Amino acid sequence: MSLFGSSGIRTVFNKELLDIAFRVGLGVGKTCSNVVVGTDTRTSRDAMKHAVISGLLAAGARCCDAGITPTPTLAFITREFDAGIMVTASHNPPEYNGVKLLNPDGSSFDLIQQAQIEAAILAESYDVAKWEEIKHCGVYEGAIEHHINSILPHFPEKLNIKVVVDAGCGAASEITPRLLKRLGCEVVTLNCYNSGFFPRVIEPVEANLQELCRAVKESGAACGIAHDGDADRMMAVDDRGRFITGDVMLAVFARALGVKEVITTLDASMTIEEMGFKVRRTKIGDTWVSHELKKGGDFGGETSGAWIFPRISLCPDGIYAAAQVAAIAGRHKLSQLVDAVPVYPLVRGSVVSEGVVMNRLESKLMAMEPVATRNSDGIRLSFTDGWLLVRPSGTEPKIRLTAEAKNGARAQQLYDDGLKAVKDSIETGGKVS
Repeated sequence: MSLFGSSGIRTVFNKELLDIAFRVGLGVGKTCSNVVVGTDTRTSRDAMKHAVISGLLAAGARCCDAGITPTPTLAFITREFDAGIMVTASHNPPEYNGVKLLNPDGSSFDLIQQAQIEAAILAESYDVAKWEEIKHCGVYEGAIEHHINSILPHFPEKLNIKVVVDAGCGAASEITPRLLKRLGCEVVTLNCYNSGFFPRVIEPVEANLQELCRAVKESGAACGIAHDGDADRMMAVDDRGRFITGDVMLAVFARALGVKEVITTLDASMTIEEMGFKVRRTKIGDTWVSHELKKGGDFGGETSGAWIFPRISLCPDGIYAAAQVAAIAGRHKLSQLVDAVPVYPLVRGSVVSEGVVMNRLESKLMAMEPVATRNSDGIRLSFTDGWLLVRPSGTEPKIRLTAEAKNGARAQQLYDDGLKAVKDSIETGGKVS
């Protein structure tokens, strides 16, 4: 399995990861002569950051330390450098860490770039620059202020609303409250201080945001904002204290921005097509959405909370997304916009197995007689009243299944038929999770 997952490298912090961090710096430094480095708030951030910087310097590159900064903020200032390296494990638990590699346009390193870095990581030996070629590491001041100042002109009207922000004690703890206050909002903060211990589970899903939902409802706020550890993700709560799912948020953004075409992933709801938008679908992962946006487009996103606004950056920007949600909530009741989006029953699950025979699986799925199929990331079957996606996980020995249909019974039937096909294609047996 590749060291790079759908969004960089991440694993539990240990000595092997520190060695990888040094080699990542070394590999990047051999092709990029000027690199900026940032971190989220994890306790292992400094150890990882200094390992990366050591690798960059050993390669003979110049580098700057931007300190604790969200991934989209680092992506924004990377336009001044040849590359950016973000030390983060994103929405993973606090014992994890890792790296994300960024191009000057904010996009992640592509597969060719990743392969070059992976070769440097796996090499048995490596060379370093001569002593007289070693540069120094500087400090990049004001990254957060630069990012805020780039966003403010997009929202010229003062937002006279109350917003609750839950940064999860991650990298957005300073920037999102400050930005929203500059936009005119009254800001109530939850978990908005730097702590690598994360007082709530850091992934911004409904189960982890009940405190935010209560705070919005009790305070009479117009909306709530939540981030993950590095703030490339943003999820929201409406004025009634209801968590807004990623599929609904995608539709709300698309309508508010007035876009005609939406770039999203294969597992996003068919709602977006039902609402009349032209849709370009990609493999699962915000990196694929970002690369598709390079071909053109005004907006894209992954329903995990990664929203990409190309006029700012090709990096998912949870900070800009927070400002957009506040601006939308300042014009309309967010709950009314949410209720106007059609929602269809959706079933998700997985089978734990390394023994699936994919060609056998495909033939069994085709027996379901779909009207169309797509094989770019697993197998996606389209039907007149719904769809089914069956794909291997990129991070675990699992087959993941997602089914959606116009009614719950049909969604469950599609899921059950897909599950049976997977089980019938397993050589050594599998376990449903």
